[in-house]
Parts: sequence; C-alpha cells; structure tokens
Amino acid sequence: MTRKNHIILLLLAVIGLSACSSYKNVPYLKESEKFTTEDYAKSAVLYDARIMPKDLLTITVSTITNPEDAYPFNLTVPSPISAAKNLTTQPAMQTYLVDNEGKVNFPVLGLIKFGGLTKTEAEELLKNKLKQYLKEDPIVTVRLINYKISVLGEVARPSTYTVENEKINIFEALSLAGDLTVYGIRENVKIIREKENGQKQIVVLNLNDKNIIFSPYFYLQQNDVVYVQPNKAKAQGSDIGSMTSILISTTSILVSLAGLMVTILK
Repeated sequence: MTRKNHIILLLLAVIGLSACSSYKNVPYLKESEKFTTEDYAKSAVLYDARIMPKDLLTITVSTITNPEDAYPFNLTVPSPISAAKNLTTQPAMQTYLVDNEGKVNFPVLGLIKFGGLTKTEAEELLKNKLKQYLKEDPIVTVRLINYKISVLGEVARPSTYTVENEKINIFEALSLAGDLTVYGIRENVKIIREKENGQKQIVVLNLNDKNIIFSPYFYLQQNDVVYVQPNKAKAQGSDIGSMTSILISTTSILVSLAGLMVTILK
C-alpha cells in the first residue's frame, strides 16, 4: 500500500471517529430504554402551576339557580364603541394582577392571598369565602392568562412563547423554538427562574440524561427563561467571522491609503 493510500485511510479514520464522537452528544434521553416500570412510577406526579406575584388572573363566579347573585363578583371591562358601525362589542372579563405579596383585590371580599396556591386551591379558597354571600354553592373558575416562557441561545426560533394550557416541559419548550441547532450544547441547558420571594436561581439540565424526566425542573414555571449555550465550534466560528471582517476593513483602508499615496507622488 502506498504512502498516499495510508494518508487517505488515516484521514477517513479520523473523520469517522469525529463523527461518532459528535453523534454521542446529539441524542436526547440516552439509555431510556433501560427504564423499568418502577422507574416510571417515580414520575407519576401531575404538575399544576402555582400562582406567582405579577401573574394575571381571570376569575369567574357563577351559580345555577340564581345567576344574578353572582353578578357583583364578575367585573367586566367596557369595550370601545366601533365608530364605523356604531356597535358595542362583548365586554371582556376583568383581569386581576397578583401583587408582590401574592394578593388579589377581589370585589366585595377585598384582598385575598393567592400566591403559592394552585388554581384548584385558589378556587376552593374563593368558594369557601363566597358561601356567606350566596344562597347556593358557587362555581368558581380561575385561569392564568400570562403563562409564558422564553427560549434563547442556540435554537432555531428564539422568542417568548405563551402557554395556553399552563403546563409545559423542557422538551415542549424547545420544540416551540424549533429545537436546538447543531451548535447547541445539550448537556448544559440553563433555566433561569425567579421564585415567589423574588430570589433568582440558575439550574443546569442535561438533555442527554434519561433521568431528566424525574427532575423537579423538568416542567417549567411561568416566566422561566431557557438558555442554550453554543459549543466551541460556534464560538470559534464567531471569532473567525469577526477577525475576517476586521482584516477586510483594514485591508480596504490600506489599499485606499496606498492608492492615495500613489496619486500624490505622481
């Protein structure tokens, strides 16, 4: 075998090893096929979002027999009159802003603390407080209307996304953003979270680890920020791009100066 063939085989081997090494960093949930029924039982906990300061809520109260009794507890926002058609659209329900202490100023009842409660717990709390004002047990519905998460970094579509069903896990969030690019580091995805008391924390998740489904951070909270860090290849490419721009600019200036000098010295 010639020296040239040896070099070609060596290059092919290096490329093959690099491809295998790169592939190991790509798949999510490695070795998840090894999970047992007992392992999956650990994750059998239904997630329910908790109300946080600065959340926006809609709260509706209704009764079956005497609907008019619930009117004082359902505030509406008047809609503007359409000048063109002289029509008034259906009024929208009043939204309630949760203050920094986790409280909401509710009609008749006054300040009620919802912070830290799930929607179901908030509904039960309201039902108990309303019983003294209504002839029958009310139907109370609490909805969180500003449940949103932000995804940025090495993803296809970095943006802020509103979550309609008030429940989203890390993989669903990344799918909204078009998944990671080939430059995203899957072992070092950061979640930036603000707790109820205002304390900030940064948590690192490894998307390749099958045990991520058991993590308390697998489901995202409202206002979470997901950051995907770029790998070294992307960072180096960025540096090369910057250096190339500088070199081109410098070369252009030098060429212009040389041309100017030639013109002057003629």
